[in-house]
Amino acid sequence: KCCIALARAMDLENEIKTLRKTFTEKSVDCVNLLKELELHKRLKGNDIPVFDLEGLQCLGSMLHIVCQNGTPMDFSNISVQWFRIHPKESNKEIISGATRPAYAPEPNDVGRYMQAEINFGGETAIAKTAGLVDPDAGLVDYVETLVRKPETEFNVVVLQLNGIDQPKEAVHVLNVGRLRMRLSKGKTVVAKEFYSSSMQLCGVRGGGEAASQAMFWRPRSDLSFAVAFETARERNAAIMLARRFAIDCNIILAGPGDKTPW
Repeated sequence: KCCIALARAMDLENEIKTLRKTFTEKSVDCVNLLKELELHKRLKGNDIPVFDLEGLQCLGSMLHIVCQNGTPMDFSNISVQWFRIHPKESNKEIISGATRPAYAPEPNDVGRYMQAEINFGGETAIAKTAGLVDPDAGLVDYVETLVRKPETEFNVVVLQLNGIDQPKEAVHVLNVGRLRMRLSKGKTVVAKEFYSSSMQLCGVRGGGEAASQAMFWRPRSDLSFAVAFETARERNAAIMLARRFAIDCNIILAGPGDKTPW
């Protein structure tokens, strides 16, 4: 009888272990199911997804808005606006025209946080860089070398003229001088303007894979270009050089809608 009772006790203990294992597995399945339901709700628009910025936080790179759960997002019906934020004053400055899922920091963004506000289903989510935008190592020294020259030439391709896409075969030359900038194709001068308060200059803000190499230049109110350089470093050097020369002429070059200290 003792042996039979012991055997029954062992069987009962095994059954309890099996039940516990089954219960644990069911609990895990339940938790996973709840997670899937929550994700499903988010994707259906009942809750706003959580976004993040992907890419190197430095000059010459591209920042992309991504969904944290890795789900590809269709941004066609999602509005985006990028901002630069001063680390000490916490001032949020809108970057006019930066309304795409990707943005290429330009020299004015160095030392600031980048923030994207995503309006999704009537709600707003925020994606912000973890740190400040870092400079391109060696770029300042390179620009200081160029400043000693009266002018510097860069090979560029005109992407847009007054907002209209252009054929990208012909190479132009952008001349950045102490008093003016000039864009030419061969012996033909396309644009030539002295630095003035109406001139605008900044990195291209419309997105695109070549945005880190592209610059927006409005010589005067009725004429604007988007030009692409051979490298991101050349693009940023040209922007910094032109701004440096412009300051010597008591002019601050910035992009559309940018705040200036003057």
